[in-house]
Amino acid sequence: MELWMIFVIVSLVAILFEIFVPSMFCINFAIAGLITAFISIFWGDLSILLIIFAVLSVLSIIFIKPLLSKLLKKDSKSDFASQYIGKIVKSIEPINMTSGAVTIYDERWEARTEFDVGEIPSGTDVKIIKNDSLILYVEKI
Repeated sequence: MELWMIFVIVSLVAILFEIFVPSMFCINFAIAGLITAFISIFWGDLSILLIIFAVLSVLSIIFIKPLLSKLLKKDSKSDFASQYIGKIVKSIEPINMTSGAVTIYDERWEARTEFDVGEIPSGTDVKIIKNDSLILYVEKI
């Protein structure tokens, strides 16, 4: 088997890992593997290619990962904020600091109050003030 094929296979495996565990980490190895595969067409020394792969992986983690993470987070937060933050929704379960749920756009979301303001009863209109992952924080209006 040719050396370039090995590095292409490493890249494909890294891409598969990234697909199933989206962490923006394995994509760095995929990028390094593809560049090393291209270099291996012209250079056949495995020990040098492994060093090149390692250096490219580290450089990719240092420089490319922060850029990609920043771009993806920027887009997803602005989209989320425009879709949900500030919207008035109806509680479908009593909401307090530890439990509760609301419905928005026919979707059920976990909801919490940010401060201990007592329990907001089911069927009450609430305003979404922020989110933390999959939990929406609301306040009674």
